[in-house]
Amino acid sequence: MYKVLTLNKIDPIGLSHFPEENYSISEQVTEPDAIVLRSFNMHSMELPSSLKAIARAGAGVNNIPVDVCTQKGIVVFNTPGANANGVKELVIAGLLLASRDIIGGVEWAKTLIGQGEQVPALIEKGKSNYGGYEIQGKSLLVVGLGAIGVLVANAALQLGMNVTGYDPYLSVSQALKLSNKIQVARSLELALASADFISLNIPLTPETKNYICKTKMGQMKDGVKILNFSRGGLVNDADLAEALESGKVGKYVTDFPDEDVLKMKNAICIPHLGASTEESETNCAIMAVDQLREYFENGNIINSVNFPQVDLERSGGMRVVVANRNVPNMVSQIASILAQAGANILNMVNKNRNEVAYNIIDIDKTELGENIKESLLDIDGVFMVRFL
Repeated sequence: MYKVLTLNKIDPIGLSHFPEENYSISEQVTEPDAIVLRSFNMHSMELPSSLKAIARAGAGVNNIPVDVCTQKGIVVFNTPGANANGVKELVIAGLLLASRDIIGGVEWAKTLIGQGEQVPALIEKGKSNYGGYEIQGKSLLVVGLGAIGVLVANAALQLGMNVTGYDPYLSVSQALKLSNKIQVARSLELALASADFISLNIPLTPETKNYICKTKMGQMKDGVKILNFSRGGLVNDADLAEALESGKVGKYVTDFPDEDVLKMKNAICIPHLGASTEESETNCAIMAVDQLREYFENGNIINSVNFPQVDLERSGGMRVVVANRNVPNMVSQIASILAQAGANILNMVNKNRNEVAYNIIDIDKTELGENIKESLLDIDGVFMVRFL
């Protein structure tokens, strides 16, 4: 029986994918094998020694101490693409909010309460103060062509915008989903200079923190509209405040405001609603649960942020899973111990990601003693062994 701890309210349809006979799910689990969460901040949490895997029902993992998990042999999963449509739709809404003063107009209209029969005439008189322009024919730069960025680019194209994408790490699978009418820029500087709107769809990492700063803003058109539905730290707050005040940036629409941004002129602050749809929450939960099950039941790793992607069909017998430091002579030592136990290898795969190597080995035996597990763990560099 695997014990699963939930740290946020997780969609019940997703949790129902855990078979009751093999998994116990609760908010009060002690010594959990797995944790499922959304935005709960785990950085100050002591990780239980029993913990083998964490699944984030969403794409970002900034709330999880990934490096610590890697050191402890804990696999961290996310669910890229599961909430992509929900975020895409909000980005499109952000484009419209940035081009038409809908929010200002709505707030002004509320001030007319109490004017009775005069309201229609007052509306007609005052509406010109809340005009704007259409997005059709305007230029959009999508920075980051992952699951969300590609959907945003394609949708904006369908709305009549001139769309350019920029992603130096564009994968083949995402490139195939991108409309051939969308130009992929090689130079970010040139792309910034020609855009009326810029949508940020990249993860927040040490390398991308303050990605949009005074230098890049200086390369943009005057009055450019910036949409950030990825993470707040991608934009330098001090530089943004100055650019909004001067009019260099016309509007800033974000789903990740902090107190400083809330105070800024021409900032439209949305309270992290990108994935807050019933469909997104269900899709993310289902994907997170299915990935945990595949890991626990078959040792396969799908959509991990700290372990290599590994997927091997079973070949019969039992399965041995070993994680180790990515250094030479590990596979031969592991195979030697299995051979000494009289096990014949039927099939195996070895993958690595940075400093982590991961092995799935199918053998012809149906069981191995705990002494074999201890022998494998005694290999210098091995930090996790499971028998499935």
